[in-house]
Amino acid sequence: MTNVIDCKNVSIRYITGDFKDIGFKEYVMRKATGNYHVQEFWADKNITFKIKKGDMLGIIGSNGAGKSTLLKAISGVMIPTEGTIKTKGSIAALLELTAGFDGDLTVKENTYLRGAMLGYTREFMNEMYESIISFAELEKFQDRLFNQLSSGMRSRLAFSIACLVNPDILILDEVLSVGDGAFRKKSGDKMREILSSGVTGILVSHTTAQIRELCNKVLWLDHGEQICFSDEVDLYVNAYEDFLINKQLPQSYEDVQMMSERYLQNVDLEQQKKKAKEIKRLEEVLRNKNDYAVEAALNILKEKKPELLKKSAFHEEKA
Repeated sequence: MTNVIDCKNVSIRYITGDFKDIGFKEYVMRKATGNYHVQEFWADKNITFKIKKGDMLGIIGSNGAGKSTLLKAISGVMIPTEGTIKTKGSIAALLELTAGFDGDLTVKENTYLRGAMLGYTREFMNEMYESIISFAELEKFQDRLFNQLSSGMRSRLAFSIACLVNPDILILDEVLSVGDGAFRKKSGDKMREILSSGVTGILVSHTTAQIRELCNKVLWLDHGEQICFSDEVDLYVNAYEDFLINKQLPQSYEDVQMMSERYLQNVDLEQQKKKAKEIKRLEEVLRNKNDYAVEAALNILKEKKPELLKKSAFHEEKA
């Protein structure tokens, strides 16, 4: 199977200086006297990976790791300073959801405007408009100005319009966390539906549970450096979780295994502490001798350990 995305030694550099602050005349003077200085910042350095049709790549890393910059390069918004990016098929990138809207237009007008920007005909938008507004839960706000909406409402509208796309490559940058809890579940279900159709995807998310659930490949970045690219998603996400706690990067595959094991041990320890706390709570309830306390204890057992009640009934039967 051919590669849908092929990144080879991709590096992206930002140049920062004082030109915009000093103006053109001062820039010319400093340039002539050799007193003009700029600084280079490499957001990504030598990133290399390949993914095939139907793959879902999860990109993990702390803030400033270079994740969003890399997505912009893959989607064509930026050109790499070094290296090459080859893609096959149409790309839909959900990067900055609310960018491109006009705050002085209504929700309805912005919906049609965004649709036109995505290349949809007016006939198509007429057909899809009601479902877009319904999915965004904005039926009562269609004539409201966009800049009067809350940030959550704006994101819901942008996400709802973006769900119309049917691309070969889908790029998602933290868009599964828009809106409230109910909408996050709905948007997550919609993305899973799109991804299950065989679309090749890239997901950036600080929610590692989403990476574990949706992705079969993982790319770990740190300050622009590639720590790993692997199909062992759980192993490397575990190691990344450990890194967030201990702030030590792996230097070898053995380090990754050790970090993963340490993270799992910490999870197990936390679960044991939680169980011990529940047992202590139950013991405190049972020390009381009124009917309410007994009923409360039974309710805890029904919820947390129903098998204990079954065992108790079995022993009473035998007796």
